[in-house]
Amino acid sequence: MNKITTKMKRHVRHELKEEGPTIWVGKDGLKPNVVAEVEKQLQREKMVKIRILRSALATDTAKAIATRTAEQVGAALVEVRGHVFIIYRRRRKEPEAAKQQ
Repeated sequence: MNKITTKMKRHVRHELKEEGPTIWVGKDGLKPNVVAEVEKQLQREKMVKIRILRSALATDTAKAIATRTAEQVGAALVEVRGHVFIIYRRRRKEPEAAKQQ
């Protein structure tokens, strides 16, 4: 999991304050398709707000799901508040071969 400074955490929270969650973790929990969507949105936006539905919390806590998500995509966990969490990751550079095509 990546480290993030306190100043950067404040910035990310401020940026996403008015935004709604863009990904929902449902009763099936953290499936590969959810992780793939998180990866895709992080590549595009750098920061993602995710809501965990109550049915997903039957087996795990919100903090555990948030931590596992951040670890799987190599991002920093910014905040867990209730059933909503925010993760941040700097954009990964595209390989030079992919840019030229």
